[in-house]
Amino acid sequence: MHDCLFCKIVAGDIPAKKVFEDDELIAFHDINPAAPVHLLIVPKTHIATLGDVRPADEAIVGRMMAMAPKLASENGGRALPEGGLRVVMNAGPDGMQEVYHIHLHVLAGDRPWRAFP
Repeated sequence: MHDCLFCKIVAGDIPAKKVFEDDELIAFHDINPAAPVHLLIVPKTHIATLGDVRPADEAIVGRMMAMAPKLASENGGRALPEGGLRVVMNAGPDGMQEVYHIHLHVLAGDRPWRAFP
């Protein structure tokens, strides 16, 4: 999508502080962090909302979830089971989604964090 912020980051048109990238996913620091560790995990394929996930997309969404604890601990969060993290995916206007390209917020690190819906 030519006007999608995350598609522009995937294409390299907009810089991001990357922590991970492969053929399917990119992960980078949120520009307005709500926690000491606040990463976004984004599929390189444009999927607008969680409601647009098709059976063919299920593996990538599962991979996003599986990567969250690893990326959180690699970037300063305390690893499970002693530590922990928060994982959030906003979907649609009522879910407070701002960028219409699915993405997973990964929050971790010392508390308190600022409010994050």
